[in-house]
Amino acid sequence: MSPIRIALIGLSSSAQTAWAASAHLPYLLSPRGRANYTIVALLNSSVAAAEAAIAAYNLPPSTKAYGSPSELAADPDVDLVVCNTRVDVHASTVRASIAAGKAVFCEWPLARDVEEARGLVELARERGVLGKTVIGLQGRFSPLAFALREIIGDGRIGRVVSSEFRSTGGLNVRDTIGEGLEYFMDWKVGGNAYTISFMHAFDTIQSVLGDVLKTTDEGLPLRGHFHIQHPHVKVIRGSEVVKTVTSDVPDLFYITGRLPESPTTQKGATIHLRLRAGQTFPGEPDATWTIHGEKGEIRVVWQNWLDIHRDEDKDRVRVDLHDFNSGKVEPMKYMWEKREEEMPGAARGIGRLYEAFAEAQNNGKGEFGTFELALERHVQLEELVGNWRA
Repeated sequence: MSPIRIALIGLSSSAQTAWAASAHLPYLLSPRGRANYTIVALLNSSVAAAEAAIAAYNLPPSTKAYGSPSELAADPDVDLVVCNTRVDVHASTVRASIAAGKAVFCEWPLARDVEEARGLVELARERGVLGKTVIGLQGRFSPLAFALREIIGDGRIGRVVSSEFRSTGGLNVRDTIGEGLEYFMDWKVGGNAYTISFMHAFDTIQSVLGDVLKTTDEGLPLRGHFHIQHPHVKVIRGSEVVKTVTSDVPDLFYITGRLPESPTTQKGATIHLRLRAGQTFPGEPDATWTIHGEKGEIRVVWQNWLDIHRDEDKDRVRVDLHDFNSGKVEPMKYMWEKREEEMPGAARGIGRLYEAFAEAQNNGKGEFGTFELALERHVQLEELVGNWRA
């Protein structure tokens, strides 16, 4: 099969977060990536910005430079459009390509809010390309998630009776944030610790334990409790405070809910999550996830909170299984494939999404989350935070 022709949106030579360069390019420029894909175009805020990125990343001179989403959408030589922009321009940069019938891979969150996400899903369904959309929720495809699903599926801890997730960390350090990232303190942008960091973790957890019951389902509804601990956040450049912004984004959230009954989960099993932005207490891990079963318990400990969905270094993640009958605690191992370990950690999960999409296009067997999954997660976010924001 010929390589899938990609247009990257948001591969910038000057972006503050540089996610496209750190998480997408390493796979796309790897031998495996080049066999499946070829980058044929870039879309940035202007043609000049796209041309600068083409030069900065040594892409072929034949790579087209676009400054307009509609012009990109009209390019017949582009098969897949990949969006890596700030959340508040996701919809405006991919809508024309969806309308043109192109496949689209969008980083999470899909949009600023649930209504904007729903509009993209409806458009993709109308144009017959919903099955060719990909959402960047990659944690569910990590070796860790597969290993946990296998342990639970094999019955090693019996049926799950409860689960708890606790974490600290994120991009801001209590009441400070780096210059250029202050938009994380602005709710209307759509990208913040709640929508990005929390949902990356929550989606991975639900991929292992099953989707929590909705607020309309029988039993304990999905509930969220939120608080803004530090409403005034200092924006820093190095050690210098350049300004102070007022945040309307919660930096502490508690989530409670029930898990669906299944052959591996007891009826009425509960889940509790607590996430706090800011530094971890010295000596404590950034995140701990326990899965309590009838016969045993799994504990996952992350030294770096961002590893929950990036999984950058397995040496900073410890997984132990406590067997209640024997009393023994056994460390559990999981591995990336050798070719994946040769890439930066941030690129490994993204690489698996690219692999799955290519497999689906070539033989119809790839599995990945579409924009439908993204909409489900946006609905969950809104259900949890709606009353708090009202």
